[in-house]
Amino acid sequence: MRKYDIYGMGNALVDIEFKVSDAFLEKHDIEKGFMTLVGEKKQTTLVNEFNGGSEGAKACGGSAANTIIGASYFGAKCFYSCKVADDEFGHFYRDDMAAANVDSNLIGTLPKGVTGKCLVMVSPDAERTMNTHLGISETLSEYELDVDALKNSKYFYAEGYSVTSDSARAAVKKAMEIAKEHGVRTSMTFSDPAIVTYFKDGLNELIGNGVDLLFCNKEEAMVWADTSDFETALSALKSIAKTYVVTLGAEGALIFDGNINFTIDTKSVQAVDTTGAGDLFAGAYLYGITNGLNERESGKLACEAASSVVEKVGPRLPKKQCQSLLYEFERHIVRR
Repeated sequence: MRKYDIYGMGNALVDIEFKVSDAFLEKHDIEKGFMTLVGEKKQTTLVNEFNGGSEGAKACGGSAANTIIGASYFGAKCFYSCKVADDEFGHFYRDDMAAANVDSNLIGTLPKGVTGKCLVMVSPDAERTMNTHLGISETLSEYELDVDALKNSKYFYAEGYSVTSDSARAAVKKAMEIAKEHGVRTSMTFSDPAIVTYFKDGLNELIGNGVDLLFCNKEEAMVWADTSDFETALSALKSIAKTYVVTLGAEGALIFDGNINFTIDTKSVQAVDTTGAGDLFAGAYLYGITNGLNERESGKLACEAASSVVEKVGPRLPKKQCQSLLYEFERHIVRR
């Protein structure tokens, strides 16, 4: 029996979230709805403009980290490999990860440097725009891999954002190889349309001869397949993934279980903040398929989770809410 359900690897970023106007984004020439890599100086300048320089809500994050923490909140046993510095934000990150009951490589003395931060700007229509300074996370490497923990996991999960760093891309590629050698299933997410647009070759390098499970949204799927036809994109995805999940926003999700495509509807909600919806979706889905649920059931749980998280500000649901959601979901399964 394997010790961990999911082993994740990716950026370690302290998320700092603020509400902004569309005018603010236009003023600073920030492309709405995308993740953009910026220098530390520009990021600090933006933060200082918010609320007279006061700090927004903080949480340890990074796309894959949010997925792993979400899975842990539902009850999955998880490990996360990342890199933070020996500074205030690095110590905050390590403590926050431990509080989420996620094991990690962040033990002992942390390296000198600057911990990465992601400025999450939420506009009135609930769209999220991210300006990210990777800091020391950009030097994530094979050194941060815990091979024993990886070998002892059911699934390996990686974020597409890793392709922006040469050392991180090499580390994820190595982890993919180790996982396949030891019967650990592989999964990853495309992360963002901009990543697919500008780093497609890097993504294909990580995918190699294919992954067991791929997460993406509709736009990312069509950009990757270089088509405006969704059905054509879905057919193309089958060449790189044994199974896949395409999130469709308010329309739910489309899942390929290795044999057939099917859709999962989601409840109608008033979105307040879409930050982290895709990350939590992946976390709930991975929890499901590693803990006795089939693909359809896992998809329904994931849609429930994503619908709930967009009704609040922030990229995560509290652990108690995840547990309550799971309890009601399992009761429904039993009643069927």
